Amino acid sequence: MKFVHIADMHFDMPFRMLSDRANLGEIRRLDQRKAFKKMIEYIKQEEIPYLFIAGDLYEQDTIRESTIAYINELFGQIPNTQVFIAPGNHDPYLKNSYYATFPWKENVTIFTGKVQKIEKEDCIFYGYGFEDFYVENSKVEEIEIKDKTKLHILITHANLDGSDKTQREYHNLSSKKLKEIGFDYIALGHIHKNNLQESTSMVYPGSTISLGFDELGPHGMVVGDITKEKRKIQFLPLDEKELQEKEMDMTNIKTIEELLEKLDSVQLEQNKLYKIVLTGKRNFEIPIAKLSKQISRTEIIKVKDKTTIGYEVEKIAQEGNTLRGIYAQEILERIKQEPQNQEMLERVLEIGLEVLA
Repeated sequence: MKFVHIADMHFDMPFRMLSDRANLGEIRRLDQRKAFKKMIEYIKQEEIPYLFIAGDLYEQDTIRESTIAYINELFGQIPNTQVFIAPGNHDPYLKNSYYATFPWKENVTIFTGKVQKIEKEDCIFYGYGFEDFYVENSKVEEIEIKDKTKLHILITHANLDGSDKTQREYHNLSSKKLKEIGFDYIALGHIHKNNLQESTSMVYPGSTISLGFDELGPHGMVVGDITKEKRKIQFLPLDEKELQEKEMDMTNIKTIEELLEKLDSVQLEQNKLYKIVLTGKRNFEIPIAKLSKQISRTEIIKVKDKTTIGYEVEKIAQEGNTLRGIYAQEILERIKQEPQNQEMLERVLEIGLEVLA
């Protein structure tokens, strides 16, 4: 049985936290469409009979009807492919959701909050979808497999083996119990990093495109071809713009102009988007918001300041009755009294010393 498995597309998410660039959200939303269309083209060419979408296909709060229509139109281009969708915590099957109200193509099956069983000639599919933003008891672990001659496939959005309360609220399942049930393949969503290994039957494909800098590396879809005797599962990238981080040491950079020059000349790979992490000791106040607007490299979409203050503050505080010395003494005393505000007070100290230089 051949299939494609994706999850966590999050269509129409705002991407507010991804970048300091104003138009990056629009660009990444177009990238979502490109990736989805690329997947559909693959399904057409390879004549894949099943597509599993394991939740968070879209963002309930921001999804537009035009985007749903676009998705549905693409489903119509693969009429011989059965599309199974298991809604997740970002796109639950609510009464007023597009899952419930939109006229989906005939080849689309959307699972709800009751375990559904669909029998085919050579396989049996089980699906469960969120009907709210949280799920704690789905009865998925109560599924019983009787006909061992067929393939048994579970499609759901879930967290495996969660230990804390937050994890348990998002459809927490026991991998031990799922293994005991005897599924041949479990198409999962929710975790944005793929865990693909030939030995596991419980597969997270990861988010279809990178949604943030906590999701570095390639993103895409899982393609499978399994029988009772053999299994071939592989990952194929869909996202054309891989996210990467790159560190830059600030210790020997003395001015904002020098920093901009270095950012303009840094070696970057094509078709990748970068977060530059500034490290080392800084010699001047780094205005991140202003800096981001001045960077000419379109590949750099975010700058993170992880530097430490470069001034020898204790030495300055011993200068006696100079303004710099008195100012440094005052701020150091405040830091002792308010250790929780140390980072903010160090910034205040830095700005003041620049003014008094």
